[in-house]
Amino acid sequence: MTIAVNAIFFNSANLEGYGHYTVSIFKLLVNQYPQHQFVFIYDRPHAADLISGPNVQSITVAPAARHIPAFFYWYNISAALAVKKLKADVWVQPYGFCSISTGIPQLLVVHDLAFKHFPKHISWTQRWHYAAMTPRFLKKAKRVVTVSEFSKQDIIQSYPKLKLNPSVISGAARNGFMPLSWEEKEQVKEAYTDGYEYFLCVGGINPRKNMMHILKAFSLFKKWHKSNMKLVFAGRLAWQYQDFVEKLKTYKYRNDVVLTGYVEESILQKLTGAAYAALYVTHFEGFGLPIVEAMQSGVPVVVGNNSSMPEVGGDAVLYADAAQPETIAEQMQQLYRNEQMREKLIKKGIERAALFSWEKAAQLFWEEILATKAVSS
Repeated sequence: MTIAVNAIFFNSANLEGYGHYTVSIFKLLVNQYPQHQFVFIYDRPHAADLISGPNVQSITVAPAARHIPAFFYWYNISAALAVKKLKADVWVQPYGFCSISTGIPQLLVVHDLAFKHFPKHISWTQRWHYAAMTPRFLKKAKRVVTVSEFSKQDIIQSYPKLKLNPSVISGAARNGFMPLSWEEKEQVKEAYTDGYEYFLCVGGINPRKNMMHILKAFSLFKKWHKSNMKLVFAGRLAWQYQDFVEKLKTYKYRNDVVLTGYVEESILQKLTGAAYAALYVTHFEGFGLPIVEAMQSGVPVVVGNNSSMPEVGGDAVLYADAAQPETIAEQMQQLYRNEQMREKLIKKGIERAALFSWEKAAQLFWEEILATKAVSS
């Protein structure tokens, strides 16, 4: 069998949620099924292959699909022709988009429907594209996968006429996320926060990640506790980040805020493992890999009480209202004041993170690939 995989987000210099999910699964599948061929289709030249093996081929098909007209052309003409030439049995589409024109059976992954819940966080052209095309993508795909039970129900309820039944395949934390020794933690803190403890926020700087309310919560925490605690944001400047950057210029505690920018995974693992606590109080998540990564690293987490996050965190995290900075600050204060509770959450978090497995995800995903091929047979 020949499996074509859309690899346009396989950018090793800027790999984030969608990319981590797909790369983690296909690294395992390539090794587990050497008798099958995997072809990763890029939309631009790339420095190095994130996935390699004797049964792996990587091709580049222009044009770079980074705006809507290019999306249409790439998915429906250039990439579709390339996949047809490959005589692929299945075309995996991991980013919520698929080809409307191809006759090759497609397995579509839809991580979330954030565009429906927070339309103002994206441009009007993106809103139009998502609103107009998502139901067509869902109808065209032979099989649909999503990453949480929350997203599954959201998709079913948003498109009842399509009578969908997406399969849920959740992600997990990569192996490198683990508890650090005291010496390792001190080294990280010396490198990034002058040796002080810090709260960590992971994710691209954009409105959905709720960075402005995190700043307000940190202000309240600093007001309540005259500590040297720092706040570290690990992630690139993604979109609509200008207000956040401008706010920081006049922010009272700006000297206690660290922006690392995008960091490679080995550094992110250290930053996560050395954190006093992680804050992932976003407005909306299809899953939220950083939650599991922090739990597996032995770091307590404060998350939003919305979307899929309670499903991921269970009783191993603290919850706050993403729209109410004071509730975020109160949970930060709880962790700061109550060391016994903090230690209890660390233990629970490690146990809960173990429930999520890339091996399990890969096996379920392979079953979906086989089912996609079977539908067209």
